[in-house]
Amino acid sequence: MGSGLAGLRAAIEAARTGRGRVSIAVVTKTQPMRSHSVSAEGGTAAVLYPEEGDSLESHMWDTVKGSDFLADQDVVERFVNLAPHEIIQLEHWGMPWARRQDGKIAQRYFGGQSYPRACYAEDKVGFYEMSTLYDTCLRYDEIVFYDEWVVTKILKNNGRFAGVVAISLKNGELALFNAKAGILATGGAGRIYSFATFGHSSTPDGYAIAYRAGIPLRDMEFVQFHPTGLVPSGILITEAARGEGGILRNKDGERFMERYAPKAKDLAPRDIVSRAMITEIREGRGFKTEDGEDYLLLDLTVIDPDVIKKKLTSIREICLRNAGIDPINEPIPVRPVAHYYMGGVDANIDGATELPGLWAAGEVACTSMNGANRLGSNSTSECLVWGRITGEQAARFALTHPAVEPLKSEIDEEEKRIYDKLLGPAPRVNPYNIKKEIQALMERHFHVYREASSMEEGLRKLRALKQQAEMGVEDKSRYYNTNLINVLEIDYMFDVCEVIGAAAIHRSESRGAHARVDYPLRDDKNWLNHILVYKKIDGFEFSYKEVVITKFKPTERTY
Repeated sequence: MGSGLAGLRAAIEAARTGRGRVSIAVVTKTQPMRSHSVSAEGGTAAVLYPEEGDSLESHMWDTVKGSDFLADQDVVERFVNLAPHEIIQLEHWGMPWARRQDGKIAQRYFGGQSYPRACYAEDKVGFYEMSTLYDTCLRYDEIVFYDEWVVTKILKNNGRFAGVVAISLKNGELALFNAKAGILATGGAGRIYSFATFGHSSTPDGYAIAYRAGIPLRDMEFVQFHPTGLVPSGILITEAARGEGGILRNKDGERFMERYAPKAKDLAPRDIVSRAMITEIREGRGFKTEDGEDYLLLDLTVIDPDVIKKKLTSIREICLRNAGIDPINEPIPVRPVAHYYMGGVDANIDGATELPGLWAAGEVACTSMNGANRLGSNSTSECLVWGRITGEQAARFALTHPAVEPLKSEIDEEEKRIYDKLLGPAPRVNPYNIKKEIQALMERHFHVYREASSMEEGLRKLRALKQQAEMGVEDKSRYYNTNLINVLEIDYMFDVCEVIGAAAIHRSESRGAHARVDYPLRDDKNWLNHILVYKKIDGFEFSYKEVVITKFKPTERTY
């Protein structure tokens, strides 16, 4: 389920493991090369040259420290050990990595990293990685793509995964995909915020269908705001722009990050830079657009123009097309933008969920590799590493377990929900207005800085909105009914936004991307653990897991 980096890498590994004995369906609501992974710009982290000073232990330390010590360290250690192999594997499949003068794969600095370990292909890393993986998938006859099929429900029987129900966008047909094993790779919660780097197809489908199937969501309060979203569109301006020497400035022209992170400056981790930017804006050192939107400046004029033309080609094109700005000559208007979700579907170190036969990989999964804050360039590596792990695990499971028949009652229930409840009566409210209200609530009450009374108000309003919604679908057609798909997505947004809000209120401390003005300090005594949220008939309940600490004890986090 899903055709981004994690989904394609999982499909390839399942095919390699099965060697013709497994059949693999890649079920995706877009076409594969429309998956949001193509938008990744800056780099993919791995230690390639330990002889030049970098080390696996350094990568592990940077990741654990960057996570504000909420990452499970056994998971991080596995990640840093496997990431270099994935870079080389992509190289063997044809990935056009950028090169150093000596011909080796080039790497650059990213925030929170002690060494330049972000492998890149100019600033189009995701596009080239996806092209490489998709091309590799096409070499395997056992991988079959079901493009524009939207998974709506996970099926189970006798305590095991039994397949999924999905609807075809092309003709409105509802179908059962009966399977021995499944891999959830549907990406993050995407556009639950209005100012976001995600494409509009990125919605929290995977989180919601897993949650409704009884699988807990873990650490959902941790939402990453990337410091540099282009104003007013929200399009990502990659961290590589600062890795190449770009500087953040306030309205006084000051390089303000020197105050907040004296050593790392503009290449501090994202949570620290985003908080600094919001502080600058709140204290009156920001700019305002004609429409009243706040912003600061990302100054690339300090970079050699030839470097921008060669290494930041897409960024220059994005600025020219979407803002009428040439970053060679003038600074870029930016502000923190919703970008990534550290939390997700609870999964163990192998990516296995609580439902036997179902794995999760990539941003939809929470193995607790990123803890409370992800370092830039670790996410694409994570997709590749756990795509590989889950693909192998799922294929081995399918080869050694009999099929499970799904319950007919569950399939019938889903059919009634879609055709009778949603496509039946006319909608009482405009679902697109509902979506805007959800996004506005998240922007207002669950942003970079949070406070109990505001979050409680936001959660009350969200629940009231859900009660009033009673959404239906205006378009009754069965063919390319995007109105139906959008309504399904909005329904998922309600569930996931409620979990994020409830978990954020529950965690009474500040850690990583979760910054509370009423609890400004990290509280290791009470909150050095993960919050799990289980769906119940009458709401939800919290559970907890201890953080796995193997090598590095929590310390004060300075940069």
